[in-house]
Amino acid sequence: MRVPDDDEIRALHQRHAPTPEAFDLVHTHCRIIWDVAAQLIARSALDVDADLVRAGCLLHDVGVYRLYDAEGRPDFGQYIRHGVLGHDLLREEGYPDALCRFCSHHTGVGLTRDDVLAQNLPLPVADYLAETPEEELVMYADKFHSKSTPPVFLTADTYAARIARFGPSKTESFKRMRQALGTPDLPPLAATYGYTLT
Repeated sequence: MRVPDDDEIRALHQRHAPTPEAFDLVHTHCRIIWDVAAQLIARSALDVDADLVRAGCLLHDVGVYRLYDAEGRPDFGQYIRHGVLGHDLLREEGYPDALCRFCSHHTGVGLTRDDVLAQNLPLPVADYLAETPEEELVMYADKFHSKSTPPVFLTADTYAARIARFGPSKTESFKRMRQALGTPDLPPLAATYGYTLT
């Protein structure tokens, strides 16, 4: 499988971003998630395909662009759908399933078909779980930065507190990822990007 380079991925973001502001928000977030993942790979000598992780990080949120209307206004009320929308976008662009899955399989610490049914989520009923080490690393790295207004970095403890509202199984999943993948050193990244660390 050919893995797209940074320039190709940036061009894809630019083609699909409805506004320069949307591009800046989403593409910057994706770059940050790659910075987090790259740091974890380097610090813990994780046994992953780093090039595939890079592409997965840079592509995982492209579905957010499909939440904007024709006037460039976001409808984040449907945000839970951004993963499947991104999967569809990449498939339409001709990307292989191994790359499309980074979009549909990174939400939270994974969604099961039971989650979809119990929460009546507007998603096709299926499991959206990380199945490879690369998918799990992208999913995990994504927990440390939020595209909120304004964007912020989240410590592991902050994210753990947020995920607790979804039940003990989600808390345990995040704890297991943290033990396996490590805890990133976020203050230098927060300083580089000029975002608050909470």
